[in-house]
Amino acid sequence: MGLTEGHQAKTVWENPAEIVRSLKPENPVMVFAPTVLQDRARAFLAGFPGLVTYAVKSNPDEAVIQNLVQAGIRGFDVASPFEIDLIGRLAPMAARHYHNPVRSRAEIAHAVGAGIKAWSVDSRTELDKLFEQVPPENCEISPRFKLPVLGAAYDFGSKFGATPELAADLLRAVHDRGYIASLTFHPGTQCTDPHAWEQYIRTAAEIAGMAGVQPRRLNVGGGFPSWRVHGVEPDLASIFELIGRTTAEAFGGNAPELVCEPGRGICADAFAIITRVKAVRDGQSVFLNDGVYGGMNELPVIGNLDRIEVLTPEGKLRGENAHGRVVFGPTCDSVDRLPGEISLPDNIQEGDYVVFHGAGAYSVVTNTRFNGFGELRQLTVMGFD
Repeated sequence: MGLTEGHQAKTVWENPAEIVRSLKPENPVMVFAPTVLQDRARAFLAGFPGLVTYAVKSNPDEAVIQNLVQAGIRGFDVASPFEIDLIGRLAPMAARHYHNPVRSRAEIAHAVGAGIKAWSVDSRTELDKLFEQVPPENCEISPRFKLPVLGAAYDFGSKFGATPELAADLLRAVHDRGYIASLTFHPGTQCTDPHAWEQYIRTAAEIAGMAGVQPRRLNVGGGFPSWRVHGVEPDLASIFELIGRTTAEAFGGNAPELVCEPGRGICADAFAIITRVKAVRDGQSVFLNDGVYGGMNELPVIGNLDRIEVLTPEGKLRGENAHGRVVFGPTCDSVDRLPGEISLPDNIQEGDYVVFHGAGAYSVVTNTRFNGFGELRQLTVMGFD
């Protein structure tokens, strides 16, 4: 990149525009704002009426984990032996909830050896595997149930979750074997409608009634939205209020303790991807140096990030985003295309930089390096203004 000695020594930049102006990076850059991450974590801690556990899979970067611990996060949702050990090393005093409901016997043994005390399950066969290896003393098992998805960008119920009737049977079995019996669900990804949680919570109360078991805790999952659309910031306060109120209404005086496991809702807005325009083909379609095989892997499933800025190599805004354009990534694969069209300035040029804000979730971890592309440097900024 031809960095000067002063640039190489700098560790915290003012904003993405300063990075563009000073470094003119040829490869994509993932920009991290720790202050934004900590602010979002504290908003969950202050607003959610229960325990907040961060879903490590969304962004397991060590700097992310360290900043969350500094912000006050004391619980983590872990889905693999790697994540169990990562949190055990970086946050040894934190709670670790192993809520991937399908595990091999070797993975169960690893988790037991690591001291895991909280598990989820969504089938009788998987519950029997837990009964074989997990001691019941002070161990929680939470049957995970599913409903038809409402207001979510992606339906986890197509892969995980028991019917309410099966969940009741599992809850009863967990209780009868002497484990701490709880319940969990996941409303789906990027739920912008607070009511996505309401029917799940009321169904949890029905499951408890069918089982004749009062769950110790109710984990309302993730699904909390990040800010993806320009001018429409998610209303987390309304979601938190509805969760608390619905739980009190559904369970009455025996309401279980609440737990949530946000990933995207905490980490996404603390990152932005700086990409560079490789070509504007005949004044129409745009080719970037990153795409769906790199830091924007999830966009074909979740939809485009609409919070976009286009900067000149001098770090100046190109102007208002106007007409929609087809945008391709750098690989020699026709699948490497962002969905639909993206609104970009009419005067966008080769060598410009396109900054996608809100890109911190499921980006670094899904970078494939396919076709030799995908080199992704991470730099730290004070903020995004």
